[in-house]
Amino acid sequence: MEAQHPSKERTLVIIKPDGVQRSLIGEIIKRYEQVGLKLVAMKMLIPTEEMATRHYYEVGGDAWLEEVGRKAAASYEKKGLKSPYATFKDNGIAIMKANAKYLSAGPVIAMIWQGNQAVGLVRKLTGGTEPLSSDTGTIRGDYAIDTYQMADFDQRSIRNLIHASGLVEEAEKEIPLWFEKKDILDYNHIQEKILYDVNLDGILE
Repeated sequence: MEAQHPSKERTLVIIKPDGVQRSLIGEIIKRYEQVGLKLVAMKMLIPTEEMATRHYYEVGGDAWLEEVGRKAAASYEKKGLKSPYATFKDNGIAIMKANAKYLSAGPVIAMIWQGNQAVGLVRKLTGGTEPLSSDTGTIRGDYAIDTYQMADFDQRSIRNLIHASGLVEEAEKEIPLWFEKKDILDYNHIQEKILYDVNLDGILE
């Protein structure tokens, strides 16, 4: 099978309820547009808690629950505390439920962005999971204030504005959960001429 051109890589981005409520939709979209990514699908919806749970579980399954739970338990230990959950999986399930409650709390904007290294670029522009430790210049570093400490204190999911696929393989699993094939547009964007035209022949045409 012929290899896909790098410019066709796609990633899923969801502006979470806090991003919508804080009127950051335009600013977030602008960041991804400015780097040269192409928007190929977008819709606004209120996810059900069941749909939000599927989003987290169907991509990673039990292995994801175990890993998330393990990281959470290690975080408790680092603070000199004992995890309140009997197993890593139990801890992972609690985190998944909190994440699903957060994602389904109100309207979200689901999008597919396409371009060379789309997954990595979006993650770089978005910033780390915790806004406090995200670099200045990233979306989370510039526009969010939440911390793991406060989220743990309030026993809720961290509010960090955006979900972005972590790997190409994750994006390939996540995208069909949110979009049907007919929702994804295949079209030419003028900036692709300067980004991907091998000889820049299009400039003087």
